[in-house]
Amino acid sequence: MAAISLCVLLGACTCSFALNPSLDISQYARTTWRVRNGFSLGNIYAMAQTPDGYFWFGTESGLVRFDGVRRVAWQPPAGQQLPDKGAYSLLVTRDGTLWIGTFSGLASWDGASLNNYPEFDKRFVTSMFEDREGTVWAGTLGGSLGTGTGRLCAIRRGSAQCYSQGDAFGSFVWGLAEDASGALWAGSEAGLWRWKPDAPKHYPMPHMRISDLVKGDDGRPLIAVNGAGLQQFTRDRVEPFPIRDASDPKRVLRDRDVDSNKLLRDRDGGLWIGTVAHGLIHVHDGRADTFGKSDGLSGDIVMSLFEDHEGNIWVATTGGIDRFRELPATTISVKQGLSSDAVDSVVASADGSIWLATYFGLTRWRDGQATIFRKADGLPDGYVQSLFQDDRGQTWATFSGHGLGYLKDDRFMAVTGVPSSEVYSITGDKAGNVWLSGNRGLSHLRDGHLIEHFPWSALGRHQQAKVIVFDPERGGLWLSFWTDGGVEYFKDGQVRASYTVADGLGKGHVPGLRLDRDGVVWAATEDGGLSRIKDGHITTMTTRNGLPCNTIHWSIEDNDRSLWLYAGCGLLRIARAELDAWIADPTRRIGTTVWDAADGVMLHSSSPNSYGPPFAKSIDGKLWLLIGEGVQVVDPHHLAFNKLPPPVHIEQIVADHTMYWQNLPGPASSSVRLPARTRDLQIDYTALSLTAPDKVHFKYKLEGQDPDWREVVNDRQAQYSNLPPGPYRFRVIASNNSGVWNEQGDSLEFSIAPAYYQTNWFRALCAMLGLGVVWAIYRIRVRQLHHDFALTLDARVAERTNIARDLHDTLLQSAQGLLLQLEVLSQMQKDRPIEAKEKLAEIIDRTAKAITEGRDAVQGLRASTMQTNDLARAINTLGEELATDPANHESPAFRVTIEGEPRDLHPILRDEIYRIAAEALRNAFHHAAARQIEVEIRYDDQQFRLRVRDDGKGIDLSVLSRQVSEGHYGLPGMRERAKLIDGKLVVWSEIDAGTEVELRVPASAAYAAAEKRSWLSELLAKK
Repeated sequence: MAAISLCVLLGACTCSFALNPSLDISQYARTTWRVRNGFSLGNIYAMAQTPDGYFWFGTESGLVRFDGVRRVAWQPPAGQQLPDKGAYSLLVTRDGTLWIGTFSGLASWDGASLNNYPEFDKRFVTSMFEDREGTVWAGTLGGSLGTGTGRLCAIRRGSAQCYSQGDAFGSFVWGLAEDASGALWAGSEAGLWRWKPDAPKHYPMPHMRISDLVKGDDGRPLIAVNGAGLQQFTRDRVEPFPIRDASDPKRVLRDRDVDSNKLLRDRDGGLWIGTVAHGLIHVHDGRADTFGKSDGLSGDIVMSLFEDHEGNIWVATTGGIDRFRELPATTISVKQGLSSDAVDSVVASADGSIWLATYFGLTRWRDGQATIFRKADGLPDGYVQSLFQDDRGQTWATFSGHGLGYLKDDRFMAVTGVPSSEVYSITGDKAGNVWLSGNRGLSHLRDGHLIEHFPWSALGRHQQAKVIVFDPERGGLWLSFWTDGGVEYFKDGQVRASYTVADGLGKGHVPGLRLDRDGVVWAATEDGGLSRIKDGHITTMTTRNGLPCNTIHWSIEDNDRSLWLYAGCGLLRIARAELDAWIADPTRRIGTTVWDAADGVMLHSSSPNSYGPPFAKSIDGKLWLLIGEGVQVVDPHHLAFNKLPPPVHIEQIVADHTMYWQNLPGPASSSVRLPARTRDLQIDYTALSLTAPDKVHFKYKLEGQDPDWREVVNDRQAQYSNLPPGPYRFRVIASNNSGVWNEQGDSLEFSIAPAYYQTNWFRALCAMLGLGVVWAIYRIRVRQLHHDFALTLDARVAERTNIARDLHDTLLQSAQGLLLQLEVLSQMQKDRPIEAKEKLAEIIDRTAKAITEGRDAVQGLRASTMQTNDLARAINTLGEELATDPANHESPAFRVTIEGEPRDLHPILRDEIYRIAAEALRNAFHHAAARQIEVEIRYDDQQFRLRVRDDGKGIDLSVLSRQVSEGHYGLPGMRERAKLIDGKLVVWSEIDAGTEVELRVPASAAYAAAEKRSWLSELLAKK
């Protein structure tokens, strides 16, 4: 894993910061996990941190691993186990090994294997220590219940050597430490032992029970003794170590108040004492302050102490766990000497003093000491509101309903005649002029006397100015307003300039106004960000420029000219380079550093300060800010900065609610293979920054899926859905609360197996099948084209045949009749000229009619007859014409009969039936020599039937059997037409018995022809 590269860094850890030892415990940030809130691990006897960054708790119920957010009960590898489930003492050595002292033995865990040491079987391991030579020392209780003799054991190169000194140790060895010279010290029931170098030497401590040892300020051991306070070894003997009360340096804490149980020396020299019944004691330079359950500690009985890699102090009590870390701002409150935690305004004096206006007096803070001026010292009231420090060094103060005054030589001088009963802001110039923004107007004083007063109505305002600032370059006043908003420039009794939202000023009230050394006015607005007014031009910085929020209460500049903002989302810092870049380009996005509620900054949606000023800069460059209870002090040159990049670990992979990989003890798997059809994938990861886990930023990317990094804050789980099969690599990096990134992070390779339909062979098979289908479609299409071409040829042949039939049935028949009449005419010309002339006229009419019939036949190939044509009527008309034709030798009787309800036939179908009937009738009239000819048309639900009967001479059987006669196409044409319309033609004939032609067409073809056409009718319709 990638975190291995950080092991040496974390072990040496010269880059991390420690807590400022000069601060009181209450001035550190504290995070508490309480038992009553669900953080129940039982008694926590020991704490440790391994090089991979994980935090470990040794508890009565076992070993617990913690990442600052999640805790997991640790389980050894399969087939291995600890000597006892309860872990009492923990030690991480320089090689990264975690040593676990239990109630019944000792084990070591190197990250891959768990080793037990038989020399400690059934023995309670009370304490452990690694000396500068790398030897691990362990003290034990005599037997698991303390019934035997205590022992001191040294573990070197995997083997242990134990010493009992007969029974000189007594029943236990409890507490191990190394002094500045490298000597090893051990506490036992019988007293203190200097074990090495040289021969062991015993220093008896009768009636004292040693509970812990630590190196003192002078390099010699300090000894925690239950009920006897803190002892020190000096001048070759043990004597009391006095601890003075931080609140009263003259008072030494009593031994019973320092009932020490656990000791910790932090890396910056601070001494932490965990007591049996009085909580926590912090000692620096011989001064101590206490912090117990009544102050917010999880409990008064301290079980263990520990300092982690980032310099945080961890305290385990019977009520939970507390973590202390340094904040960017140090709080000074009542505990440090203020008269009240409610501070309304603050100013800095040229002599280094800081003046604070509180509810219970005026406080001067100087050299870490507070001097309080109260009503008994001459103040008109204890509730101090607004402050101002003039160029003469006089501190001006206003009081709730009791006017105005100033301190001169620590004596209060009252000022009378001021119309306003409350003053919200004060400013002045070098000439001794003082201006007041009060509830009744703007007042001008000189040498303590009222010179001018301007009611707010005279300035066009309904309420007072929130802040007033004197402009030494222009000689006027800048005013910002809370209720009505806006900024104005006032000079010589008149408003000379006014700026509002319409001019580019930020929206909302203007609770903060400041003039910088360049003459630029900075206006903080409640809803519109921070506005900059320069030479009448306004530019405004908002969230569009990178601010985390638009609610700005006020601003201040430090000695490096970096800009500090108190905003609704926290305390912000903008470096000067970023600010200059924004001034040059107001559309630019800037970078900011943010401290929020997790850093002890109170968040307000509107300005919390009614009076002013709410900030000051002391002569040493420190910023004094009112951003919470008391006053907060920020040293811009010594900010608590976490330089340690957090170790990053991928902890587990869960696919479809099933665990497939977990960062368990033992060798890590090189890759993970997930099953086919994995739908929901969850990857858990973490970063080991214990200072502020909720402010850890993560970036992760799934190579093979994500095109770019995804960034989240304190979200320790990535989820993916419906990933396609294939190899993947998950990468994650993280940054700590100070923005320091571990760019290497951690990574894990895994793959998702393909389903059978996602394999290459399946794709190849599908490709082959696809090609086969394409080839089959191609062949079918070729065949279809061949078929269509054949149909086209057949249609052309059919068309030519149809033309031939029509010519035979119409034009040729008519021509043959005309030929016979012309023969008759040629015989009549000589004998009967008049009758011949009439006959010629008749022949001319018949010729014209034949031409019309031929034209109609050709037209019928292109289009059908009219839909309104009646088949029976057409056949009847044709029969009457044939009956009157003089070319016929006989004049047979003719009739048409209809059976059933007549139904509509498709025009093309009807034309074909008509032509079949016409051919049969012509044959009957011209060739049959019949006396009677009858046409029967029958409509029924099964079929359409047409029957043509005559009683003539019939058809020669040889012609009927061959179905064709040389030079005649009538009978074959009738059969072809019947076939085209899906019909059946039956011809019956006998010599001298007549002829019968019957056509049968199925109802589905006949009556549905209007909707369901044959291919020929479709083709003919297109043509």
